[in-house]
Amino acid sequence: MNEQLTLLSLKGVGPSIVEKLANLNIASVADLLFHLPLRYQDRTRLVAIGSLRNGDEITVRGEVQLTEIKYGKRRMLLSRISDGTGFLTLRFFHFNKQQQERMARGALLECFGEVRGAGGQLEMVHPEYHEINAEVNHSRAERLTPVYPTTEGLRQLKLRSLIHSVLSNAELMAEQLKELLPQNILAQENMPGLQEAVRYVHYPPADTELTALQAGTHPFQQRLAFEELLAHQLSLRELRHRHQLKQAPGMKVPGKLSQSFLATLPFTLTAAQQRVVTEITHDLNREHPMQRLVQGDVGSGKTVVAALATTQAVEAGYQVAIMAPTELLAEQHRVNFTQWLAPLGVSVTWLSGKIKGKTRQQALVAMEDGSAQVIVGTQALFQEGVEFAKLGLIIIDEQHRFGVHQRLALQNKGANGKGVPHQLVMTATPIPRTLAQTAYADLDLSVIDELPPGRTPIETVVVSEQRRDEVVARTHRACQDGRQAYWVCTLVEESEKLQCQAAQETAEDLHQALPDLRIGLVHGRLKSAEKAQVMATFKAGDIDLLVATTVIEVGVDVPNASLMIIDNAERLGLSQLHQLRGRVGRGDQKSSCVLLYGAALSRTAKSRLATLRETNDGFIVAQRDLEIRGPGELLGTRQTGLQNLRIADFQRDQVLLPRIAVCCETIIREYPESVTPLVTRWLSTGMQYAKV
Repeated sequence: MNEQLTLLSLKGVGPSIVEKLANLNIASVADLLFHLPLRYQDRTRLVAIGSLRNGDEITVRGEVQLTEIKYGKRRMLLSRISDGTGFLTLRFFHFNKQQQERMARGALLECFGEVRGAGGQLEMVHPEYHEINAEVNHSRAERLTPVYPTTEGLRQLKLRSLIHSVLSNAELMAEQLKELLPQNILAQENMPGLQEAVRYVHYPPADTELTALQAGTHPFQQRLAFEELLAHQLSLRELRHRHQLKQAPGMKVPGKLSQSFLATLPFTLTAAQQRVVTEITHDLNREHPMQRLVQGDVGSGKTVVAALATTQAVEAGYQVAIMAPTELLAEQHRVNFTQWLAPLGVSVTWLSGKIKGKTRQQALVAMEDGSAQVIVGTQALFQEGVEFAKLGLIIIDEQHRFGVHQRLALQNKGANGKGVPHQLVMTATPIPRTLAQTAYADLDLSVIDELPPGRTPIETVVVSEQRRDEVVARTHRACQDGRQAYWVCTLVEESEKLQCQAAQETAEDLHQALPDLRIGLVHGRLKSAEKAQVMATFKAGDIDLLVATTVIEVGVDVPNASLMIIDNAERLGLSQLHQLRGRVGRGDQKSSCVLLYGAALSRTAKSRLATLRETNDGFIVAQRDLEIRGPGELLGTRQTGLQNLRIADFQRDQVLLPRIAVCCETIIREYPESVTPLVTRWLSTGMQYAKV
């Protein structure tokens, strides 16, 4: 049955209502049933007018004493009612003559709304009301009344009416909410059936535990959250299974290029790096596509691990594409990979959106004829007209910055007779393991949980803007002692222009305050070559103090930089602050990070800054960030699917995950026929992640 036709088949639903429902992501009757209340109103009790207080949301019944139209800035209808215990004014700004007539003196009205005012001046503005016949026994609501998320032009009453009409239709409920969880799992988990849970959550009994219901932790809500999270797990497991059926080039090689590369490094790999390299090597040897996520804290050495994977692919005769989200980070990778691999006879090619003309054409030809072995770039790598001769490995840095379709487009560039390329995705945003296993169940997970030896912990201090002069003086002393420093400017506005303007003004102020220092400036509006030049000068030690926007968040490695000041630090999230802080502490000198904050801090901002002051551990930072912001922000919502959760809340419901993991295995093993219906029910995008 056509989904839109299903909605149109409901009484009172026409094309206009269908369009409004679409704004709420409701495209089918099932979607309507899973559109759950935000909160509930208790209309089961009548309250005496004399006992009302400001802020009460209740039902009252009273006789109209007086109704009049009052003129002022706005015309309004006022109706004064009483039940013998007190008086209440009903105020309407939108009304008609029929309404005025229904509220004639002596009419008995039952009203529901929020009470405003105090003492004898209580009122309800635009309450819901209806006229009561004193001779008829009117039944009271027996259940709590739902309040739904709604949209412009779609009234609460209309939504209630539509959902109630479906809940009242046993045949339609049976068709739309077929029980897909096996009975033995329901019994084992002590969970109600789906139809029972949906009915309960829409119209709970008056004596229900309202606190649990409002918090989303009531057993009937948890029943729905369980099935939704299970569907997400099943979808990712299904993607993993599908992907493992594909072919990919086997890259079993003697490893001479890798050994030559390791011999050039001035350090030895940490045990964690060696463990992850072994896992990647094993993946690349197989003729099935690697799908591995490498996560590690800032400075843990992910790039060297990626370079070793690159040498294995190149030795096997394949091209490697390395994609980063920003020009600056991509440029850093180009510099590193060129320095490491060019002396070993490996050609490294650069491709970004800003490369034009002859230079771009030469790069495209080299990629297409295979003479370009390693190609580093930005999103330009997957644009139309970009072709590879023999792409065998894709490395994606800071993967959460890319959407599904961008990564899929790059993978499709490598599709050839031998299957799809291997994929290695990296992130310097540590992700709590439970979240990583949920959001990336289709990926193998490697964690570099060890920093290279010799790294000194970064001392983090939180300083008020009022002590700015002291911070400037501290910066001066550090640079006079031969160290280098970053001064990062942040702005709450999204405008890159305003951010750059703030950085320019700060640089000018610091020039005046510290005329003897060599001060550089880098921001997002500089041309790629200009940014690269400033960074190279800073890395060479010819700039003492680098003023920058958050473009330096990732990828910048200057061991002599031991001081970072983050201006207006309260405006950034925990993970971004931690990433920025990770630009220092890369040498053997004691390093410091100063979080300079402005006016009065919110409770959340205080919590963020306190976390950074207390710990350098990226995994602790990430766990706190998850608690504050939720998984969508932490992971980058575009590709995980977690942002599409309708009922479940990852932070609230993560206690369910161990049970869901067991249930997932059981269904795949014993009830495979339930997998597709469950995924289809809960994931409106279907299997859009299947090919990534």
